[in-house]
Amino acid sequence: MASMSTHSRRRLTDAPFLAAATGATPSRRPVWFMRQAGRSLPEYRELRAGVGMLESCFDPDLLCEITMQPVRRHDVDAAILFSDIVVPLKAAGIDLDIVPGVGPVIAAPVRTVEDVRALPRLRDEEVGAVTDGVRLLLDALGQTPLIGFAGAPFTLASYLVEGGPSKNHERTKAMMYADPQTWHALLGTLTDITIGFLRAQLEAGVDAIQLFDSWAGALSLADYRAFVLPHSERVFAEVADAGVPRIHFGVGTGELLGAMGEAGADVVGVDWRVPLTDAVRRVGPGKALQGNLDPAVLFAGPDAVETHARRIIAEADEAVTLGATGHIFNLGHGVLPDTDPTTLTALVELIHEL
Repeated sequence: MASMSTHSRRRLTDAPFLAAATGATPSRRPVWFMRQAGRSLPEYRELRAGVGMLESCFDPDLLCEITMQPVRRHDVDAAILFSDIVVPLKAAGIDLDIVPGVGPVIAAPVRTVEDVRALPRLRDEEVGAVTDGVRLLLDALGQTPLIGFAGAPFTLASYLVEGGPSKNHERTKAMMYADPQTWHALLGTLTDITIGFLRAQLEAGVDAIQLFDSWAGALSLADYRAFVLPHSERVFAEVADAGVPRIHFGVGTGELLGAMGEAGADVVGVDWRVPLTDAVRRVGPGKALQGNLDPAVLFAGPDAVETHARRIIAEADEAVTLGATGHIFNLGHGVLPDTDPTTLTALVELIHEL
């Protein structure tokens, strides 16, 4: 396999986010938020008026502007590419749409071995709009790192098999348990698509990547190990040669943190259910942790926000003494749409002071 060209990668030697992710000492505690670009910002809602979600993900100028908005407003230590986990599926030619209030909806769900065989592969040129957006961002961001991202194979599989968002993932698990061969074939194809999407972003110059396994928390540890871990491992292995920090995150994954760490990421994201002091024991030493303020705390007023932020920082510092190589402050999931943006700006200031 040809190693990835990194000629366009910026040298961001002083970026606190990259320092914390790679075991160096950051000049300040880095903070960024999942879903920091999006509905919580009035400037985003204005920009997106009348523009479909997928349309905005495939428009380089819009993608750049939306990604930049929270960096300008909040002074966060990293930008995350504005995209959606189904973007590479759409780019590859799968018929889907993101329906407001519902989420991704798949026109023809994948249920049989024939459906799996018929899935398309992703070609680089199909995500050209995304990589063009990345190149615009590298110019616009100055010294702020850019995180590229993709959905993990299991989460993509759940959307494809269920036909959309699912509470119980019953069709997904039925395929997993009843027809493991078809399941692994499906995950293998999705792993290829995920790797292709991440490599395209890396070649365009992103400074780090995050793999979101949003729905992995629906699985037991044994099922995660048997049906998911080998595929996520391959994603991380195939982007290792880019030499950038790799972050792994899922929601409700407290029971899976050890296995998710084994998948090969340098940084493990932790949701709000598990204190970082417990997370470090589950993940083991040698990796940085990211997280994990409950996004709902941002509705509780400045005193509560400060109390919980201080608690998380204390837990993070203890986690570092227990072997974590660094801490990146984040929420334990994405910014909720009704969050007051001034609360986020104030939280960033607080984290930088503490």
